[in-house]
Amino acid sequence: MIIDQTFSEEIALDLLDINAVILRPNDPFTWSSGWNSPIYCDNRLTMRYPKIRKKIAQQFVEFISNKYPEVDVITGTATAGIPHAAWVAENMDKPMSYVRAKAKAYGLGNQIEGGIQKGETTVVIEDLISTGGSAISVVEALQFIGADIEAVLSIFTYGFDKANERFEKAKVPMFTLTDYATLIDVASKNNYVDESDLETLAEWRKQPETWPN
Repeated sequence: MIIDQTFSEEIALDLLDINAVILRPNDPFTWSSGWNSPIYCDNRLTMRYPKIRKKIAQQFVEFISNKYPEVDVITGTATAGIPHAAWVAENMDKPMSYVRAKAKAYGLGNQIEGGIQKGETTVVIEDLISTGGSAISVVEALQFIGADIEAVLSIFTYGFDKANERFEKAKVPMFTLTDYATLIDVASKNNYVDESDLETLAEWRKQPETWPN
């Protein structure tokens, strides 16, 4: 669910402006999953732009303060969610934790770092939701230690049915600053893609696993 539609359009344009999102419908990327894709998203680039990263943090802070004012801890996903979680936690004067993709193979073998304990509530901040697998892994790690996950917040989501089904099954709400549909609309209006490419972009969104076949 988009947190605020007006802000969604604004941040979508920001991501396009700084090349955090690149659209190449006629020269597709290959994701690590092996999928062919006309879009590539790297929200880590927002770290380079103080105005944009502050804007993102402020929107998250406002949303959390209104919807989950009593949340105990802000949690980031490794690695790209960590800086955004840190800025939000700092703004809200809250403890912060982050979750590794897997436990360390040395030292204490921690997977969860920072300040979260059994029985505490947390909001998870992720930079990008694709199929939802990595975010749900974070949710499961937190649930394993007895934390209560209020919601997962992301900067951008593709809105795949697979991800939505995973969050529904986990019974954890997911909110996003912007999404694929909004971004494509903004890209079209601001000449980041030709109108002739819109059908291709829509086809990929319907069947990303098999596109372009």
